[in-house]
Amino acid sequence: MINTDGNIPTDRDRRQNLKMPLFENKPELNDPLYNFMKILRPDNIIFVDNPDFYETELTENMLKTGELIELNNNYYRNSYLYRSNPDDVARTEKDTYISSREEKNAGATNNWMEPSELKSRILKLIDGSMTGKNMYIVPFILGPANSKYSEAGIQITDNQYVVLNLMKISLVGIEAIRRIEKEGKFVLAVHVTGNLDKNNRYIAHFTDEDLIISVNTAYGGNALLTKKGYALRIASVHARDNSRMAEHMMALEITSPAGQKYGISGAFPSASGKTNLSMIRIPEDMPGWNTQLLSDDIIWMHINNNSLYAINPEYGFFGVAPGTNSKTNPNAMKAFNRDTVFTNTALTEDRKPWWYSLDNSVDKVYGWRGNLTDDLKNAAHPNSRFTTPVKNYPYLSDKFYDSDGLKIDAILFGGRRSDLIPLVREAKTWAQGVLFGAMIRAETTAATTGRVGILRNDPMAMIPFCGYNMGDYFKHWLDMGKLVKNRPRIFYVNWFRRDSDGNFMWPGFSENFRVIKWITERLDGQTNALETPVGYVPDISTFPAGKVDTDTLEKLFKIDYSGWLNELNELIPFFTRIGSQFPDELWREFYDMKGEIEKHL
Repeated sequence: MINTDGNIPTDRDRRQNLKMPLFENKPELNDPLYNFMKILRPDNIIFVDNPDFYETELTENMLKTGELIELNNNYYRNSYLYRSNPDDVARTEKDTYISSREEKNAGATNNWMEPSELKSRILKLIDGSMTGKNMYIVPFILGPANSKYSEAGIQITDNQYVVLNLMKISLVGIEAIRRIEKEGKFVLAVHVTGNLDKNNRYIAHFTDEDLIISVNTAYGGNALLTKKGYALRIASVHARDNSRMAEHMMALEITSPAGQKYGISGAFPSASGKTNLSMIRIPEDMPGWNTQLLSDDIIWMHINNNSLYAINPEYGFFGVAPGTNSKTNPNAMKAFNRDTVFTNTALTEDRKPWWYSLDNSVDKVYGWRGNLTDDLKNAAHPNSRFTTPVKNYPYLSDKFYDSDGLKIDAILFGGRRSDLIPLVREAKTWAQGVLFGAMIRAETTAATTGRVGILRNDPMAMIPFCGYNMGDYFKHWLDMGKLVKNRPRIFYVNWFRRDSDGNFMWPGFSENFRVIKWITERLDGQTNALETPVGYVPDISTFPAGKVDTDTLEKLFKIDYSGWLNELNELIPFFTRIGSQFPDELWREFYDMKGEIEKHL
């Protein structure tokens, strides 16, 4: 931990408010908190032990200061709008660091800085930065409260908006303190709003110390450190060391008309259909099927009874609002109509959150910066968000609260691609499935800063979130396949193929469940598939295509061998960049696929 000279706050009221020491039975656990009190020097310290009380108090405070705008209670009960600083609206990957002791452990795809150098830079920015402010100490549990696979941590922050969001997406309160005392360890996540200087912004993960420090940002993905910071970057390191997996995946429990249950998980880069799949609605002509959500974004997997099981470390959604409406995701609409904080959406004159795809009946709205505008397409920020408790979701799986979670039968990979990639294909082996995940390339979106619409490599949708060397991460996937006797089958889907006129060839949304049905049939051995060098593709004569005609289906499943050869050749520089830790086994899979494709040219 960082140490510096200074005085621990001794004011009687502060210590009573904090109820120090937090850890009476293991006082050494208090040391890192004391260290940061010395550095940050807050005027007051607030221990968030009762989330219901503090949600009410913080909301009232923020309404008084104008930081929150109360929404129309007739439509959005107990819900509010927050507007962030215009320079702080998305994840900033260039400012995100994996600071392991050895640079090779971070790998070529992560920003790395030597820990002492990075701490020195951060210390200069945060020294005394909470003087005149409250320090909130937020203990939390990630995962079901009764699960041995869950973990606990503490986030420090000076930001009421951050606390409000943390209480919606994590299990916050005194129960976390009891768990930490029992286990004798926790991840410490320190967030300092600072002055939001975008040129001195750091989101730093000290992976050898279970420490995260974020400064000069208040945006969710950079400041809600229970989420990508802990639940993926730090947790992926824990998972590697404990034969588990921490993945940027949704998970869904599916029940067939015959009562057969399936666990489906999936990794998709931003805007590639992950949230819509996790909350999918069944087509009306497929009665008897049922879906229940386990997770929309992150899962932690472990081995149980020779199979992979998943738990959801989160207790809420931090979802992208634009693109969500009653057609694309009616189940999400049911979830966020109460107890929700919207960030950077537009606002109608009757105080309802608004974005372009939601409702086109209005003429003017207040844009995400607060100005009245008739530029409706740009009124909401493209990365505007909703933060909603998961308990609001009407179709939540009972496995969400289960200590072991949901058994995973199939893993899906996918990425937004307008050409080449078939609607669905199945890996022949686990190793080929790992290659499928390593080969993901998708168009960039507004979820992160930088240019939008650029094709980039995003293996397993983890390129911004893996806390260690990507080559070692691929090896860990291969190793897990050897440890799990009843391995999930791996598939790759692409809902976004376009025809020569630029129109989508597959209708998407609820129709995507027809692909899921085909996957369950493959799991049960009830349908045949055609073998190709890039995996098994459906026999269109037995594929549940709905209203899509045969000619379109043939195009959706056609293998363009010349295009695939070009795809593989374009992947070589990225794989080579990972270096010597890229697994030999995965190279063999890659060149076996390449060789088989070349035979068809």
